[in-house]
Amino acid sequence: MSAGDWKNLYQAAVDGNLDLVQHHIIEEVNPNYQHPEIMRTPLVASLIEGHVEVARFLLAHGADPSLVSELDNLSPLQAAKKHGHHAFADHLRQIGAKEQNEPFWWRWLPV
Repeated sequence: MSAGDWKNLYQAAVDGNLDLVQHHIIEEVNPNYQHPEIMRTPLVASLIEGHVEVARFLLAHGADPSLVSELDNLSPLQAAKKHGHHAFADHLRQIGAKEQNEPFWWRWLPV
């Protein structure tokens, strides 16, 4: 997968444009990339914006169900719960998604 036209994929996820999301995923744009200017995953962004159909598609096509969106410090499970998508949160739990408990910057502290 490539970052490709990731910003266009991201905007399509924010807008709920499933056709365009599908196009970019078919073109192998990486749904787990987080652009340094945006620092949010398309999966978390789609959940925040209320586009569960887009989130389902992303999840079915390679989006990491536990990848924390750095801007929000939210996992997909946390975003789904926070924004009232309880059935989707249940689905995420069923496939093993985890909530994260530490800030994203914690990963970069020296051991």
